[in-house]
Amino acid sequence: MAIAKAERLMNLALCLLGTRRPLSKRELRESIEAYVEAFRPEQGAAGSDDSFNRMFERDKDDLRELGLVIETVENIDGEVGYLARRDSNRLPPIILDAEEAAALGLAAKVWQQARLAGAASGALQKLRAAGLPEGVDPYEAHGALEPRIPVHETAFEPLMLACRDRRPVVFEYRKASAAHPEPRHVEPWALECWRGHWYLAGYDRDRGAERVFRLSRITGRVRSRGSGFTAPVPDVVTVRETVAGWAGEIADRTALIRLRSGAGYPLRAKAAKVRELGDGWDELEIPYGHGLDAWLVEFGPDVVVLEPAELRADVVDRLRAVAKG
Repeated sequence: MAIAKAERLMNLALCLLGTRRPLSKRELRESIEAYVEAFRPEQGAAGSDDSFNRMFERDKDDLRELGLVIETVENIDGEVGYLARRDSNRLPPIILDAEEAAALGLAAKVWQQARLAGAASGALQKLRAAGLPEGVDPYEAHGALEPRIPVHETAFEPLMLACRDRRPVVFEYRKASAAHPEPRHVEPWALECWRGHWYLAGYDRDRGAERVFRLSRITGRVRSRGSGFTAPVPDVVTVRETVAGWAGEIADRTALIRLRSGAGYPLRAKAAKVRELGDGWDELEIPYGHGLDAWLVEFGPDVVVLEPAELRADVVDRLRAVAKG
């Protein structure tokens, strides 16, 4: 159904853009195959006309919402016609300087490992055809380091599209402290990358609150749900702050841990204080925020939590869940 509607809208847009004079509803109904197939004369004139009028008005509103400028013109006989003038629907010339072109090339390189690589490359080719500055190669390396955003999770693309289209989704999610995944019904807001991991921020319908999900813990297929959003979507800055907090980037306390000598260099880099204990162990004071328990579990037997007690309990619970498989 979605494909049929998209095709109908595309054909209607092409008709309105391609005509030199306003076209009436009758002419559009007779010219667009989707309307001809849907409203045949044998269906009954009155019901068919009413249904067509409702569909046409919805289609016209959808095209206007997408940005197409549709004019309504009344001729001398009082008949109403529609057209979309090309000069009213043409984007202004794209003018990029060398720095802007280089920034776009760098952005395309970032997505080289994801399925967005083809779209990014195609967009740059169109920009070049539109007049990128002479002598500027948007694919040229502009430094010894090239950024990459690796996307290995199969859930990334369907979630990206769901965020874009504002479509609720359902997926199986395994928490770090759980042995088995459970279904989650989510209204997706945005995807963010923190410390090399992708996270989805959204509204969890089952819990009635915002939640953040690490994509690597999503199992199975991401499925769409037709109903719209029920909760307001925050602005992008708020979403990033939410992800930062759940990913352990925002800390309001400190924790005391024992760390095996020669191990846990990421923990050492964040430590406010380090004290040698001897016997192959050090004591570290590190920032404590949401998600620290999950991070500490990744270091296995090289880390022992001393305080606070709640953090120690969370780490023990996660280790037990891992041990149970």
